[in-house]
Parts: sequence; C-alpha cells; structure tokens
Amino acid sequence: MKKSILSATVILTFVIYVVATLTKSTVIAPVGDKTPPVQSTPSQSAAYKDGTYTGDSIDVYYGNVQVQVDVQNGKFSDVTVLDHPKDRDTSVSIYEYAAPKLKSEAIAAQSAQIDAVSGATATSGGFIKSLASALAKAKN
Repeated sequence: MKKSILSATVILTFVIYVVATLTKSTVIAPVGDKTPPVQSTPSQSAAYKDGTYTGDSIDVYYGNVQVQVDVQNGKFSDVTVLDHPKDRDTSVSIYEYAAPKLKSEAIAAQSAQIDAVSGATATSGGFIKSLASALAKAKN
C-alpha cells in the first residue's frame, strides 16, 4: 500500500512539473496587441570611431593572443590576429581551427560578446578579451 501511494505521488509530481514547464515556455500575445516586436540588431548598438585599434596582449598559458580591428563607417570590418600561441603544434592547430570562427562571429555580432569555440577555450578567451580592449578604444 505504501509503495503504491509513493509511486502515485512521484507520478503526479512529474506530471505537474511537465505541465508547469510547458506553461512557462508558452507565450500568449494579448488579442488586441498589434505592436510588432522590437528587434535590436548588433549594428544599432555598436558605433565605433573609424580607424585601426590594437587590443591588449592576453596571456593564454601557451602564449599570447592579440588582435587588431579595422573600423570603417562605424562598424568593424576586419579582425586581424597579431599574435597567437605558436610554440607547440597543438597550440597552432587549435588557433588555426578557432580563429576563423571567432573572427566571423565577432564581425557578425559587431561585438566582443561572442561564444568561445569548443576545444579552444583559452585561445577564445584571449581573443575575446583582446577584442574587447580594442573595441573599448574604438567606442564613440
């Protein structure tokens, strides 16, 4: 008898949890609301002074990462890696794998608020910190 009550309680708790989870993720718009959602794009929030800006050199354990950004018309159009770990073959291969992904994501986001590349955590962190320091210098 105790086992069946315990089982029923566990099942009921699970059902309540599932219903509560599904209810939270469902968004219902008011019937008369025809206001379009406001979407913020990275280019709206990022305004940089034109020029070339060099970020800080960041130590990433097996070497340093340092980037430079080129800003044209208030947006950065290119990110150049000036320094990266190159003493070990593994470090070089990690950099070669991560750098293109980090560059393209940063340019698309027009920000240093980008995700790290899996398997290149230290290199990604150095890239992001160096990029953030360069962009801080370029801010209007």
